[in-house]
Amino acid sequence: MSKNHELMLEKANESIEKVKDIVKYSKYRQRYHFMAPAYWMNDPVGLIQYKGKYHLFYQHYPYAPHWGSMHWGHAVSSDLVHWEHLPIALAPSEEYDYHERGGCFSGSAIEDNGVLYLFYTATTNYGSGFIQTQCLATSTDGIHFNKYKGNPIINEPPVSGSSDFRDPKVWKYEDAWYMVIGSSRDKRGKALLYKSFNLYEWNYVGVLAESRGELGTMWECPDFFHLGQKGVLMFSPMNLGDRKAVYLVGDMDYKTGKLFWSSIGEVDWGFDCYAVQSFLDNKGRRIIIGWANSWDWMPWWRGFGPPASENWSGSLTLPRTVELCPDGKLKFAPIEELVSLRYDYNTMSDIIIKENKRLPVRAGDGISYEIIADFDLTKSTASSFGFALRCSETEETLLECDISSGELVFDRTHSDNWSEGIRRCPLESASKDSIRLHIFVDTCSVEVFTDDGRTVMSCNIYPSEKSTGIYIYSRNGSVKLSNLETWGLSSIW
Repeated sequence: MSKNHELMLEKANESIEKVKDIVKYSKYRQRYHFMAPAYWMNDPVGLIQYKGKYHLFYQHYPYAPHWGSMHWGHAVSSDLVHWEHLPIALAPSEEYDYHERGGCFSGSAIEDNGVLYLFYTATTNYGSGFIQTQCLATSTDGIHFNKYKGNPIINEPPVSGSSDFRDPKVWKYEDAWYMVIGSSRDKRGKALLYKSFNLYEWNYVGVLAESRGELGTMWECPDFFHLGQKGVLMFSPMNLGDRKAVYLVGDMDYKTGKLFWSSIGEVDWGFDCYAVQSFLDNKGRRIIIGWANSWDWMPWWRGFGPPASENWSGSLTLPRTVELCPDGKLKFAPIEELVSLRYDYNTMSDIIIKENKRLPVRAGDGISYEIIADFDLTKSTASSFGFALRCSETEETLLECDISSGELVFDRTHSDNWSEGIRRCPLESASKDSIRLHIFVDTCSVEVFTDDGRTVMSCNIYPSEKSTGIYIYSRNGSVKLSNLETWGLSSIW
């Protein structure tokens, strides 16, 4: 490790130590979602299972609750639920990655022969504009990382005309390593494919997939993996309206380096899920985690939220498994390990909620909890129904099944004094006999899974601590609740 890298890591870790105990007891701190110990975090990067532990790296600015020169934060877990914070893994320290508006940007991790490799985008500015290159750091203990003396390992994009060249994701197929990198040209996003046999020398193969004008101006955080015989490419497109976590499914041809995709879908329809990354664990599960927030260029953005006043900003979504459906779409489910957080089980069944009435629901302390609800549409006449969450006399968050329009609606107009906006997405189950909603609520977030996991929404809210009411409501008719199960969810900290 270079002396300067060592000094920059020491400085960053000292900064976190000074405030982490204060942040621990802050009002909006998430109880069971991952957060940095203090200050800013965004993209999850370098997800991997290494030497018996799950490792989570993340984009981190350890000096303030806003974006700054990027570092790699680091944590480990034995169950993907409870996390132990480790010292910061990477800090800007070298000529190629040291800049107040640059640093060690997003990337990925792989293991080869017991060595843990971190691939990241180094961003700097020598005075003529920002330059993004791909770099490498290694470790044999999973804690201390040495930047490769030959960095950068990829100096420039294959074709000039764009400064966007970032977020390398690496995987192995047969006897070779492959890397996909997000890029853009002529305001059209694309994913570039590289190949290597030794992880240090990389050759450009071609464009894995690209927008023809319909899929955004830049593809950030691309992630490629296989599910069965199909190839899957996930990415976060810039400037594509409400869409910010897209997947493509199709046939991967390694000879041409192209993904011939035939299916497209959304990883998460909510306001707050971006930069999703996946990894394969030792149980054979493909698992994804995303950053639970939004960028300032998104149409609905109005800030990163009240937690900045508490010296932190940013959290991650719950880990989710990914499976391929017969029709080429993907479905997602919260990992099974989350059941270890459950307490205070409650249930009710066979209840009719009449028009314009509300049924009170009990779930833990009304702040951090889980709900599984089944509704029978064959015995319902309502045009819409749903849950009012985190309620008080002045606050409520509505999660509504609009049967008349066939949409799932998330309304945070009255969630608090800061949040705003209504998000809608297709609800396949609206045309079927029943609807199941699987809901996770934490201090300042809501995640919902429906349509057997084919539809997911993640949205942040910032209600007061007194807003703990939960109700089921029905509009323009009645709805039958077939079964309801609730649990409180305990803290992971």
